[in-house]
Amino acid sequence: MEKNRQTMRGFTLTEVLVTLVVLAIGLLGLAGLQASSLKHNNNAYQRTQATLLAYDMLDRMRANPMGIENGDYDTVDTGTTPTNPACVGTSCTPAQLAANDVYEWATRLTTVLPSGRGVIAGTAPNAPFTVTIMWDDQRTGATGTNCDPTDANDMTCFSVTGQVLYNRL
Repeated sequence: MEKNRQTMRGFTLTEVLVTLVVLAIGLLGLAGLQASSLKHNNNAYQRTQATLLAYDMLDRMRANPMGIENGDYDTVDTGTTPTNPACVGTSCTPAQLAANDVYEWATRLTTVLPSGRGVIAGTAPNAPFTVTIMWDDQRTGATGTNCDPTDANDMTCFSVTGQVLYNRL
């Protein structure tokens, strides 16, 4: 009986070290899970913003049917910085209103999304317009506009095609 009492005194240093290693591995796994969660949450936020901005532009176009008819929205690319027509508060022509829409849209794109850029492609009134939002999702300095998800040099893209229908009075 006395022999068993001496061998069961408590933890050994080895058992404590093994416990610490297991605990450290668990905490590292938890930290990795937290980092991954933050990354995916940020990606979801950026996709949501891209969706809102694309539909915002289609709504702006619907509010300016004469600008559509005149072709003011046909080929828009915010890669070149649009100018502010500064006519809001006075009276804007349909072309100035379209230019103001593009200016405000481009400003929001660059404010909300990293390296945000927008492209509008359309050809005629009452025909579908495609609004494409591009951004550097990984923040790696990507500048490509081919929207190829397998190419690290291409930005992440979101496109929506909408038809801006209106009745001409």
